[in-house]
Amino acid sequence: MESAVFFNRDLSWLSFNERVLMEASKATVPILERIKFLSIYSSNLDEFYRVRMPVLMWDFELAKQKINQQQQKFGEIMVKQILPELEAQNIHWLYNKPIPASISAQVSDIFFNEVLAYIHSVCIDRDLTDFFAENNKLYQVIILRDQQGTERMELISIPSEVLQRLYAIPAGEEQYVVFLEDIIKHHLAYLFPHDVIHGAYNLKITRNAALKIGQEYAEDITIALEKQLETRDFGFATRFLYEPGIPLRNIYRVIHALNLHKAAVVEGGTYHNLKDLNNFPLDGKQFGYPKWPAAVAERIAEKDTLFNHILRKDILINVPYQNYDAVLRFFNEASNDVSVEEIYVTLYRVASNSRIVNALMTAAKNGKKVVVLVELKARFDEANNIKWAKQMKAAGVRIVYSNLDLKVHAKVGLVKRTIEGETQYLGLLATGNLNESTAKFYTDHILLTAHQPMLQELESLFGFLSKKKKTPADEDQISFEHLLVAQFNLQKVFLDLIQREIDHAEQGLPASIVIKMNNLEEQVLITKLYEASQAGVKIQLIIRGICCLVPGQAGLSENITVRRIVDRYLEHGRIFIFHNNGENDIYMGSADWMNRNIYSRIEVCFPLYDADLKRLIMEIITLQLQDNVQAVNISATMQNEALNGPNPLRSQEAIYQLLQKFNVN
Repeated sequence: MESAVFFNRDLSWLSFNERVLMEASKATVPILERIKFLSIYSSNLDEFYRVRMPVLMWDFELAKQKINQQQQKFGEIMVKQILPELEAQNIHWLYNKPIPASISAQVSDIFFNEVLAYIHSVCIDRDLTDFFAENNKLYQVIILRDQQGTERMELISIPSEVLQRLYAIPAGEEQYVVFLEDIIKHHLAYLFPHDVIHGAYNLKITRNAALKIGQEYAEDITIALEKQLETRDFGFATRFLYEPGIPLRNIYRVIHALNLHKAAVVEGGTYHNLKDLNNFPLDGKQFGYPKWPAAVAERIAEKDTLFNHILRKDILINVPYQNYDAVLRFFNEASNDVSVEEIYVTLYRVASNSRIVNALMTAAKNGKKVVVLVELKARFDEANNIKWAKQMKAAGVRIVYSNLDLKVHAKVGLVKRTIEGETQYLGLLATGNLNESTAKFYTDHILLTAHQPMLQELESLFGFLSKKKKTPADEDQISFEHLLVAQFNLQKVFLDLIQREIDHAEQGLPASIVIKMNNLEEQVLITKLYEASQAGVKIQLIIRGICCLVPGQAGLSENITVRRIVDRYLEHGRIFIFHNNGENDIYMGSADWMNRNIYSRIEVCFPLYDADLKRLIMEIITLQLQDNVQAVNISATMQNEALNGPNPLRSQEAIYQLLQKFNVN
């Protein structure tokens, strides 16, 4: 085999964001959804600067070059496609356009009635010891001259976190959409009546998002995290983004005044924080995707219970195509079932108003033992998780936090009942978070099962996680035959499953692997896939985001294809299918093949044993492999190559139709 080669993870991530941008350029996508894809692109890029730019080294300039190309494309989509299409609908988005006299009075009403209360400015030519430019907050720098001709610069904070960013202003049969910062700019003469205004330019600063918690905080992690969160937005600047046209001397004065000397200085567009386009003021029914009402995953007879149903047959819930009711009912029944004695759950990202957490608190109040492993270090969800952890603890739930060096990313729950003196387990194992909000637009799979041996293994895992000192190396007595658990057996089993396909190929038997993940980075597993390719194993990968594997390379990976699907729902489920000479071993779970998932997290993948559910997953994956509308191939040069065919197939739509027919009788 040739020496293994790998795509750079950060450039691959930017390739994924480029695919998002491609979706914004599609004329077949409803206009409101195209604007939202621009929002997603902008949000992703902000996170890239907060999380990845601080650690980039040799590829820093290459990444900046790629970003500049994408931002130029962003501007072209906006100016040449989005704005003209809105104009055709009599919607005038004042993007780089002055506010016309016909709506000036309405704009002034908004300014004086809503905006003015939040406006304050600071002179940045003076000592700014009491001022700090906040992370990703919008500012407007105003260049002024007083009556003596002396120039100064004032900095206005744009209050977009308390006011709406975009205002819809009706004018007869037409509608105007105006940015908050343009409403402020329209009234600068009022704010600075004794000065001559020589320019007003938008800017923002992005800051490093890393949190550092030392081992000395191991017993008081919530206190440490809360202190860190208070200072997260005060990390060092990684990017200074400014509006074109500002004179160079003024840029240098801003950099000096705000201490931005180490930040990447980036000329952007007129407007920043375009993630706010997610709330663009258009009627979703008229301008968005047509609704796809979720199907019922499993109908429960009126006098039956979900638990009894699970005891008879495994249930697989495929969100958002199927609704989340069965997951909520699982915890609701557990909280009030008199035979339930213990409940164990891992929580990573929780809904802001979580009915699952409320059910767990009810269970504790009902006298049940409830143990919840809360991952406080879920990036950007730390504060929400701390809030829920405190509330659950007050309700009597036992809260367990993960080891500082070992995130718990598994998505599992276990209910322990006593029926006529015998212990009975019911379990929930998922590919995504126990979060009813994201379940509306993330494609995930949730297995409800009563497979007793598998759930006994899950109980052993919870026993390990409940210990204060969690060292997998000291837990030799725990063995997993059904579950794949990172830090214990997950990587080894996946390597063995790949090797079995290699053995079959070398014996002249059919051999194939299909894997769907969010991200693929870990080089040991990638190298094993390369080895399988060289042995003749057909490998089909569906990777939404980062992919460090290089497909289609002669002598290395010619039997490997990689596709990426971006559509109305975020592809999030992880599925692993090994042909096994026609027997199809199928695993699902929480683990991507990233370094962090393999080496520094607790992840759980689980087998599908039910024949009907295995057939269903094979149908779903087959549809995704046939997608030639929303899927692209990732080329050997990391390009997103569009697919074309005589029979267009959009997999998400086809899966929706498939699941509408499943279990509806």
